[in-house]
Order: sequence, then structure tokens, then C-alpha cells
Amino acid sequence: MSSCQNKIVLKNISKFFDDMEILRDINIEVKEGELVSILGPSGSGKSTIFNILTNLINSDRGEVEVNGDLSYMYQKDMMVPWKKVIDNIGIPIIFKGNSKKNAREEVKKHIDEFGLNGFEYKYPSQLSGGMKQRANFLKTYLTSNDIMLLDEPFGALDSITRRKMQKWLLDLTKEINSTILLITHDIEEAILLSNRIYIISEKPAIIKGEIKVNLPKERNEDIVTSDKFVAIKKEVLELM
Repeated sequence: MSSCQNKIVLKNISKFFDDMEILRDINIEVKEGELVSILGPSGSGKSTIFNILTNLINSDRGEVEVNGDLSYMYQKDMMVPWKKVIDNIGIPIIFKGNSKKNAREEVKKHIDEFGLNGFEYKYPSQLSGGMKQRANFLKTYLTSNDIMLLDEPFGALDSITRRKMQKWLLDLTKEINSTILLITHDIEEAILLSNRIYIISEKPAIIKGEIKVNLPKERNEDIVTSDKFVAIKKEVLELM
């Protein structure tokens, strides 16, 4: 498979709810192995794009092309409180027809990689916000690690934990080689994590611009004060 193949293509997508126009002529492409962000204000219709991609709703106009299997990580914590973390993570494996024992064995293969060692037999209520999101991310990964849709995965975390999780995700993406489309309203998060950024407006949402993030692949939290990072942030702000 070519590294330049488009895994996601949205072409001229428009969506109405009753008489309200939510999306107008949205055009987005995501290539294999990229991490692309959709950056825009809260309530601008970003999650509607994900709902169209996953066939939860239909667009009113336009074309959708998905070349691969999708998984969807919601902003809301989707863990079942009465199941241990390992069994929460294993739910998508069981849905594929595997036993609880086999699901646990598969989850254990990834516990260290996702930084969950020592937490797998705890209950969700015993985990911090950051650890819950690691578990939710692994659950999403095991649903499909081909194309992952992340809807503001760190939006509910405090600023210190959010920055730690961003660094964790940067490190993880070097290992998993998934195609990721990320929704965020955090400018620095979009720049830090992404290869490219699509900036959308308030409703009716249009694409206001696309920015290529010309930063080194090896990034850490210190890069946010670099001249290149600040210049990209200025470019983003001018489009928003």
C-alpha cells in the first residue's frame, strides 16, 4: 500500500439539521500514517464530521470515502464502572466473538506499551483522568488501529495532565503507525501533535484554511516556545 494513499476523503460535505446549516462544503483528506487535526471552536460541527464518517448520520450533500477500518474515541469517558480496566479495554475483542480469557490475553500484550502496567485489574473509579484516557485509547486501538478518530481526547483533563498526555500520544504514534484524525479546539495541541491542520469556522462550518506543520518529527513539550512553533501559531490565529 502506498504511503500516499488517502485513508479518508471528504468532498464537498454539507449537513443540515432541520433548517440549520451545520457544515458547508467541507473538504478534508487524510493520508495513510498521518495525524491530522480539525481545529475549531466548540459547537462548530466538528463532531458532526465524525458522525458522518462513522455512518451515524448521513450528509445532505457531498461524498465520503474511507479506505480502511475506523475506530472512534469519544470525548466522554465510555468505560463501564463495574468492569475492571482490563475487561473494559477488552470489550471490542469480545464483540468480535472472542472469549473473555482471549480478550484479556490480547489486552495484556499492549498494557506496557500504553503505560497501564499495574492498573489493569483496577476499576475505572480508581484511575486518574489521564490513566482513564490511556485505557480508552487502548480500547479504541483494539477496535481498529487502522484509522482512529479522536474527539477531543484530552479536553476534560487539567492543563498539566493534558500536556503530559499529549507527549504520551506523540511517543505512542511513533510505535503504532495508525492514521489519526483528531478534533480539538486547542491551538497548541493541534500544532504539537499534527502533520497538518484543517481550521474550521463557527456554524455553518467551512474550511477556513489548511496548514502544514513543518516541525521536526521528534517533538517534545519544549518545542512550543520555538520560533517555528510560534510562527505556525500566528498563522493559525490569523485564519481563525
